[in-house]
Amino acid sequence: MAEKRVSAEEIFKEFKEHSISEFFRKNRQMLGYAGKVRSLTTVVHEYVTNTLDACEEAGVLPEIIVKIKSTGEERYLLKVTDNGPGIPKKFVGKALANVLSGTKFQRYMQQRGQQGIGAAGCTLFSQITTGKKIHVKSGTDKEAYECDIGISIKDNKPVVENIADLEKGSFKGLIVEAEFGGVKYENSDHGVAEYLKRTALVNPHISVRLVDPEGKEMAFPRSVSEMPQRPKQIQPHPLGLESSDLLDFAHVTESTKISSFLVDSFARVTQNKITELKRLLPGIDLSKSPREMTWDDAEKLVLAFRKIKWIGPEMDSLSLIGEKQVEAAIRNILGPEFVSVVERKPKVFRGGIPFVVEIGVAYGGSAGRVTDGAVSGNILRFANKVPLLFDGGTCGISEAVKGIQWKRYNIDDFEASPISILVSVCSVYIPYSGVGKQSVAQEEEIVEEIRLAVMDGLRSLQRYLSGIKNKNTQESKYNTIMRYVSQLSADLSELTEIKSEIIEKELKSFVDKRYSALLADEKAETAQEGSAVAEALED
Repeated sequence: MAEKRVSAEEIFKEFKEHSISEFFRKNRQMLGYAGKVRSLTTVVHEYVTNTLDACEEAGVLPEIIVKIKSTGEERYLLKVTDNGPGIPKKFVGKALANVLSGTKFQRYMQQRGQQGIGAAGCTLFSQITTGKKIHVKSGTDKEAYECDIGISIKDNKPVVENIADLEKGSFKGLIVEAEFGGVKYENSDHGVAEYLKRTALVNPHISVRLVDPEGKEMAFPRSVSEMPQRPKQIQPHPLGLESSDLLDFAHVTESTKISSFLVDSFARVTQNKITELKRLLPGIDLSKSPREMTWDDAEKLVLAFRKIKWIGPEMDSLSLIGEKQVEAAIRNILGPEFVSVVERKPKVFRGGIPFVVEIGVAYGGSAGRVTDGAVSGNILRFANKVPLLFDGGTCGISEAVKGIQWKRYNIDDFEASPISILVSVCSVYIPYSGVGKQSVAQEEEIVEEIRLAVMDGLRSLQRYLSGIKNKNTQESKYNTIMRYVSQLSADLSELTEIKSEIIEKELKSFVDKRYSALLADEKAETAQEGSAVAEALED
């Protein structure tokens, strides 16, 4: 019997438009809520990154307290307190319960958060796992208040209730209390404590205190009392722009000519560059309106950009950790035998977006990962000073580091060595591979910069390890010779009738001088070999 045919009209009776909140309610794993431990760490991550951005923008040294209390089976109450600028009452709903709302997405400057999902995602996660709203207490320069906040999932609108004004000046900052179900606290490489430890590692100006579910406290005091350089908004760089980017900018510009549009909208574009473009593109009228620009025009302009020599992107948009701060943090937290730090020059990837790679190589001490008593190599991944604890297998940082030929640098096996590779990528826009923001996309330019930076840092480690190896060889020879000095002195004393004590003293002095000279010669040779290797690798 033939099946009854269904018309298009009947099929589309069920056609509905869904809100973004409804989408993420059904796909919460896309926000990082994919496992019990990961989910709790993700919540802390979202609140802490928001706090750090807000404090730095307000010029306040961040002080953060994270308290976690068990309220039932796989259920916890989280309280995050900060000393930041607070949130004005009229914006608190949108800031904490309106997915894809915020102050950051449209800015061309380095920020930890950038999608307008984080804090609102936490409110949504609390609501769908416990049925409860979050409680907020905020104090700004002009007001203080507390309230409960939830989300109307159907239309992605904040629901703010029980607003109560507090005495002005009684509190400054923000306190968020939220309960979450289906989560788990544990001390592991993916837990809250490890996340806060790594946050302190690359943000030495912050003070963080954690109170775990058992009431135990863990403190990470600030090691510097200076605020990091505050990034500034910049214009996108012409290198790396795609045709669609150029057309998007052209359709919203107020400039009346393509030439003035390019000068006004992009960094490093001057009248001299416009002259070069005219010479390269005689068929395009740069005096016509940007809104008349076609896809063909945009493609030709993008190709012409790549033929011109440009000054590098502006660094004002980025706030780096800094070589001294990276080294100090590594020594303070890992206590290694050896540290090497490298900061690369700024580069751009697609969209004309600047980025900088900083790396630290730590060897010995507490470097590496210890599992069941065995030590293995460890990759510490960071993006805009935020730890990336999950999705390491698909991350561009992991891809770059694991592709290194370790034996070139006297590391026989990375997976069995006491070594930690810290990699920090700073950019106006981090190309995450998912909205969970735990993995950097494998952009070719970024992966290559990381690889070059790590190789640079490993050259110093290679010289250090070669020096240790040579020193151990000479020490073995020295100790072997010294074992026979007493017997040789006694034999020579019988032959020469000189006291054995005098002979032994002279022999030991001679051997010590020769040993010191050999060590100095080999140190110089190792340094020379290291330079030769560096040149060969660069070639």
